[in-house]
Amino acid sequence: MRILLIEDSPRLRDLLCEAVRDAGWRIDAFATAQEGRLALAGAEYDLLLLDLGLPDEDGIDVLKSLRTAKMPLPVLVLTARGAIDERIIGLDAGADDYLAKPFHNGELIARIRALMRRAPVSTMPTLEFGAVQYDVASRRVTCAGSEIALAPSEKGLLEILMRNGGRVVPKSKLEHAFSEFGDERSSNAVELAVSRLRKKLEGRQTNTLIETVRGVGYMMREARD
Repeated sequence: MRILLIEDSPRLRDLLCEAVRDAGWRIDAFATAQEGRLALAGAEYDLLLLDLGLPDEDGIDVLKSLRTAKMPLPVLVLTARGAIDERIIGLDAGADDYLAKPFHNGELIARIRALMRRAPVSTMPTLEFGAVQYDVASRRVTCAGSEIALAPSEKGLLEILMRNGGRVVPKSKLEHAFSEFGDERSSNAVELAVSRLRKKLEGRQTNTLIETVRGVGYMMREARD
């Protein structure tokens, strides 16, 4: 899952990024509404964490513009405006949830998981390919009921391959998906992640293979007898 954070406080921005990454998700963080809009225009996100007190534009206006544009992106508002009337304004403007500052990072992560569970069915909260199952909300990977321990980057890779099962995923797409603004992952990092994921799936009755399509990318397919 890739999250966009728009928050003008440098310290809070750093703390939130650390909490989200520790939970195993990718996050891009910006300080202004303009930077956030540019990010939304250039990448796909699964969730927006939005501060309302931005230096260049009120977060409520950002929220209203997203909903006017019919963008279904889930939005969790993070703000010091904790009064009931202000919460009502935020929710009526299109927020999916509202968290008043100060808050505990544990509650933030729980609310993010809850929003993902309430996401439309089209987001496929549980992915299945061969004998592998991946619960997107809990990030739990299992095979025949037994959990497979994977690192966050390996889970991200597996999710992309499962969503594109039977189709070739270009290496450039994986590099982009693994990246965060200012921290681009190399082609070699993707190759290493694929190698580690293959080894962890080997020896299990997953009925799946990860093939390298030379010069193009990777494809997850069901194993043939």
